[in-house]
Amino acid sequence: MPVDPLADLRTSDDPPCDVYLTGTVFLDIVFTGLDSAPVRGTESWARGMGSSPGGVANMATALARLGLRTSLAAAFGDDHYGDYCWDALEQGEGIDLVPSRRVPGWHSPVTVSMAYEGERTMVSHGHEPPPGPAAPVCPPRARAAVASLTPGRRDPWVAQAAARGTRIFGDVGWDDTGAWDLAGLPDLAHCEAFLPNAEEAMRYTGAATPRAAAHALTEHVPLAVVTLGAEGAYAVDRRTGESAEVPAIEVEALDPTGAGDVFVAGFVTGTLAGWPLADRLAFAGLTAALSVQEFGGSLSAPGWAEIGAWWRKVRSLAGQDPAALERYAFLAGLVASEPVRPWPLRRAVPTIGFRTPV
Repeated sequence: MPVDPLADLRTSDDPPCDVYLTGTVFLDIVFTGLDSAPVRGTESWARGMGSSPGGVANMATALARLGLRTSLAAAFGDDHYGDYCWDALEQGEGIDLVPSRRVPGWHSPVTVSMAYEGERTMVSHGHEPPPGPAAPVCPPRARAAVASLTPGRRDPWVAQAAARGTRIFGDVGWDDTGAWDLAGLPDLAHCEAFLPNAEEAMRYTGAATPRAAAHALTEHVPLAVVTLGAEGAYAVDRRTGESAEVPAIEVEALDPTGAGDVFVAGFVTGTLAGWPLADRLAFAGLTAALSVQEFGGSLSAPGWAEIGAWWRKVRSLAGQDPAALERYAFLAGLVASEPVRPWPLRRAVPTIGFRTPV
């Protein structure tokens, strides 16, 4: 049976979905196995390639693979790319696309990503869809929602969802305006948690260190979570006065695409399950670390099989630090029923044009 992290919390009065998302879905085409960055005027050959839904689909897929009932509102073109992304998300991942819409004559946004030396370079193309709500006027009831906060923009659905009891987790990207003004993120007022990276947190607060920035952010949002890259993550909860810091797991990174989305998905999962703050940080960091060992955004999001395989593997290795193992002991009750599988795992790589054998 699939792992349901909220199994003990579910009742007949539950909202129809655990997490609601809205945003832009891209078709991601990922090239891997490049020895170096492409050089102008030359042709580079990649040893690997895969296709998958990207953009907001990275977060939606990560949530769904962790057992959360996920609902996505997005525009999909009626081209082959749109068909592929819709089918991969609805049929492949079990994501609810009832709030989404098909747009006749609109071609799907596309991102080409090239992964090399632990980093990636991306080129994207797309146009805004024709007028029409990509998200419902009133979002569905949900335990939680992830809002992508954009400087200078207010999304009415965020306030509507918060007013109905949905817990809002605010994600954010680089501020291209250069203002770095928290007042320019109007929807932050409706968020329970804000999850920037260290550089973003310091720029928004003017703090000299990521940890000081996290404390400063709690003047604006109850829970601040700052990712520290190779150092892990740090979080402060203003409501309880609790803080927690968890180091990163050392892994061989193949492609960091989507790792931030996977981190947020892991943290949301732990929060909805009612785990302690340190366990939530550890779980989010683990899922992100597992994701960077694979290429692609939604392709690399781990499920409970990968998490369980990792947990059994690290416990079987001699010389492990007992304190480090204890940090992840909360996984034991969640993955005990998962079948034993080899680790690291390799997912099948979907490619447009191939059909699943009948």
